[in-house]
Amino acid sequence: MFGRNLKIRGLLILIVVLAAGIYLVPSIKPNLPDFWKKYMPGEKIHLGLDLQGGMHLILEVDTDKAVESALERTANDLKETLMDKRVRFTNLERVKNAIIVELAGNEARKSFDETLGDNYPILKHVTTETTEGKEQIRLTFTDKQVESIKKFALDQSLETIRNRVDQFGVSEPEIVPQGRERILIQLPGVKDTQRAINLIGKTALLEFKLVDEENSLESAIQGAVPAGDLLIYGVTFDRNTNRKVKIPYLLKEKTLLTGQSLEDAKVQIGDRFGEPYVSIKFDAQGARDFDRITNENVKRRLAIVLDGVVHSAPVIQERISGGRAQITGSFTMDEAHDLAIVLRAGALPAPVRILEQRSVGPSLGQDSIDKGLLSIIIGSILVVIFMVLYYKLGGLVANTALLLNIILILGALAAFRATLTLPGIAGIVLTIGMAVDANVLVFERIREELRLGKAPSAAVTAGYSRAFLTIVDANVTTLIAAVVLFQFGTGPVKGFAVTLSIGILCSMFTAIFVTRTIFDYFIWRRKIATVSV
Repeated sequence: MFGRNLKIRGLLILIVVLAAGIYLVPSIKPNLPDFWKKYMPGEKIHLGLDLQGGMHLILEVDTDKAVESALERTANDLKETLMDKRVRFTNLERVKNAIIVELAGNEARKSFDETLGDNYPILKHVTTETTEGKEQIRLTFTDKQVESIKKFALDQSLETIRNRVDQFGVSEPEIVPQGRERILIQLPGVKDTQRAINLIGKTALLEFKLVDEENSLESAIQGAVPAGDLLIYGVTFDRNTNRKVKIPYLLKEKTLLTGQSLEDAKVQIGDRFGEPYVSIKFDAQGARDFDRITNENVKRRLAIVLDGVVHSAPVIQERISGGRAQITGSFTMDEAHDLAIVLRAGALPAPVRILEQRSVGPSLGQDSIDKGLLSIIIGSILVVIFMVLYYKLGGLVANTALLLNIILILGALAAFRATLTLPGIAGIVLTIGMAVDANVLVFERIREELRLGKAPSAAVTAGYSRAFLTIVDANVTTLIAAVVLFQFGTGPVKGFAVTLSIGILCSMFTAIFVTRTIFDYFIWRRKIATVSV
């Protein structure tokens, strides 16, 4: 019966080690045969920013701008609501962080208060002034609403940036909030830092506006911009001079359609010059709006504006159904690809500012790997020598478990797609010491039992049973600390916690289960007379 149990334990150990080895192979051997790529795991151990190089950014989200934008939208909506309810007012505009409303007379105040109370609980009165029979009311968002807008701006910025980075193709990025207005971004393996910054920081506010062809563009350039218009510049490529040229446009201030109605954006190649452009597709509502806009403005120019820059302003030749349009310009293939990414991922709800930027070169990362591996090798050699000298053949058993422990840790990192960082290597080095710590407790217990004259089988059984609770208690408390570090830590702390947690679980398996199986094999199968510890 016991022999059968020994076979089951041996088979379980073999399965676990083989599984770890299979997951570890892609990280050791880069060029794998086709059958392996088709049927076997192909995930490598992902290296962190400090090991393979890349980018480290800290962004600050301008949440105050998000509040201003929300207040502007609310002001426009309030204006339409007051007109629908026939509440008389002479002026309504947003001034910084407030909405200023001028009522036409005292009799309008009651209707205004009822409309505000029924439809806009997010607004509150700040001040009221009466001059020449007109009431001027200053409104702001409630404190709760301001906090909600700021939190939503941070959360939406986080999600938008994460979507952009995922489409950019960075493996294992770290994108986490820091405080109430900041975002930490780590992009391992990124070499073109400027392109990544442009991709992440682009607001991507897409707007469709009509070109004002009635008023004078020259007068607007000289400073006389008509009311309700905007002077915006675009950039085009002059083939004669091979330079980019700025072109002014006089546009209607009203935005007819925004990028919020986009469903898809992808890069295509033009037939005429073979230049890339971005083809966009609207959702159902956007397609209906685009159909109506083009139908109402045939033979007029419709400007496509992205982040305050006009990319093109084609003439609407006919009604456009189907909800498709093109953004053309002097794009390179990378620029067109990145533009499609940010349009698909959506616009940032507020501008972002780079507070900190660091780049880690691949050479520095390789140097960190070399030193980390050297520390593992030296630490392992010292532990192996000590265990053999002090515990003799028992030390060899512990060293075998130690080797399996390292294989299991690396295999688990690959299997769970965890990221190995420089602090993570430190966690592995720490685990090496902890892996044999359990065996030290067991071996000392076995020595005590042998001194009492017990047989090898009884001494081994007593040694493991009496040391078991101490080993579990020590490892579980360390594991709890590692889980807390992983939950609340970021960057290096989290990398250390990952390898430490995996290392603790693997060391408990090897130090208790594997070494006990080896001892039982020699005692029950080889019938050894003494235990060398």
